[in-house]
Amino acid sequence: MPPNRSKPNNLVQTIERVALIFDILGMAPNGISVGELSEKTGFPKGTSHRLLSSLAYFDYVRQDPVTKNYQLGFKLVELGNRLLGHLDFRAVARPFLIHLAERTKETVHMVILDRNEALYIDKVDSSEHRSGLRMVSMLGSRLPAHCSAVGKVLLAHLSDAAFDEVISHKGLAERTRNTITEVERLRAHLKKVFAQGYALDNEENEIGIRCVAAPIRNERGAVIAAISISVPALRSEKSKLETTLKDRVVETALNISRKLGYPQ
Repeated sequence: MPPNRSKPNNLVQTIERVALIFDILGMAPNGISVGELSEKTGFPKGTSHRLLSSLAYFDYVRQDPVTKNYQLGFKLVELGNRLLGHLDFRAVARPFLIHLAERTKETVHMVILDRNEALYIDKVDSSEHRSGLRMVSMLGSRLPAHCSAVGKVLLAHLSDAAFDEVISHKGLAERTRNTITEVERLRAHLKKVFAQGYALDNEENEIGIRCVAAPIRNERGAVIAAISISVPALRSEKSKLETTLKDRVVETALNISRKLGYPQ
């Protein structure tokens, strides 16, 4: 998807086309043929083939030897891992996330707000996961901020102008019957999140999954990320999220923040 910002007047056409190709390939797990790409982009087949061949040469895309379809290349994985490596707080937080997952026997996530969405930058499954259920979330995947616990934590600490920008670009899509879809109701909800220091997702993003999240702060007290515990709704009442699990995620988030220099 195109970025949620104004298009520059000096945008290079080839770069714009490559970005579109990456977006399309990213939504095609089985790859895509030159012809299919041309149909989706409107590029001539010759142009599509030249772009794909050039990207393949530099390992940004790869061609399946059997189907001949093109897929995203492993060079992007390498660059993505380098980017994650540059997020110093991720390395600091990692041991705390592992401890939290093992302590609760649940799945733990860490996210940041990127392009007005919640972006997964880390995930830990307990080695003694009780349900056998594994969250389908993946590093680098995104989810709406307004209906996820981690997203609501991040939204709650935005300025009014930044919050309005998120809503104007992303809207408030109804993911489940529990999703908050009215702006003023969400504003009031986020004020509560800000005051209490944590957020809940009561099957608002996905039926069958509940989450509780808390903010990660840097040395200046600014919220830079959020962490959450995700649990199957069938074996975890909402009340448990607001007691035991809430206390543990808030405690862990505070310990990470202190490690990053937050003075509280």
